[in-house]
Amino acid sequence: MLHISNINVYYGKSVALRDVTIEVQEKEIVSLLGANGAGKSTTLRTISGLLVPRIGEILFLGERISGLAPNKIVKRGISHCPEGRRIFPDLSVYENLVMMGAYLRSDKKEVSESLEGVYALFPKLKERRNQRGGTLSGGEQQMLAIGRALMSKPKLLLLDEPSLGLAPSAVQDLAKRIREIHELGVTVLLVEQNARMALGISDRAYILEVGKIALSGISQDLIKVDQVRKAYLGI
Repeated sequence: MLHISNINVYYGKSVALRDVTIEVQEKEIVSLLGANGAGKSTTLRTISGLLVPRIGEILFLGERISGLAPNKIVKRGISHCPEGRRIFPDLSVYENLVMMGAYLRSDKKEVSESLEGVYALFPKLKERRNQRGGTLSGGEQQMLAIGRALMSKPKLLLLDEPSLGLAPSAVQDLAKRIREIHELGVTVLLVEQNARMALGISDRAYILEVGKIALSGISQDLIKVDQVRKAYLGI
């Protein structure tokens, strides 16, 4: 589904990603792990068109998307749930979902069906549909951010640090919701510092270190690697 081939991405003269190659197959959950500053968010921002690789290319469903405008990438079927949630605090839950999440969709019936699907995944959002986004708890804001991303009806969902700042019980619930989204047929590329959670729900994983892929493999195999256990699992 997604093929990132030897991309190099710069911030000014500084190299953020060097020769990064990643593949995501349809109906997979793939995790991208690494410490702060490793290049995880930069990778997602490059996929979604917010950054353009200086070298290399990105293919989605066999078509080149590197260099396309972000809205055209969303229209192709990729939705990005950014780090820090980035909801619109002064808009209601409903407005965040429908006005912002589904802004590229014109079929009102299909949008309504997607909205009910989001409410089924996150019942609290339905309860708070008229409440301003900025008044929600951290966990509820994360639900809203993911729900907003789902409103574009993506084939591939990019999740950037969704567990950041959440209580352990909320992280467990989040993992369950990501699995449910995956079971609905959405492919997921998950960026996480919570390696235990990410490796527990993903099929495969890549580990970024200082802008380069250091390790990759089946998630359950990586859990057994000493380097991963010591650096990311605290074992």
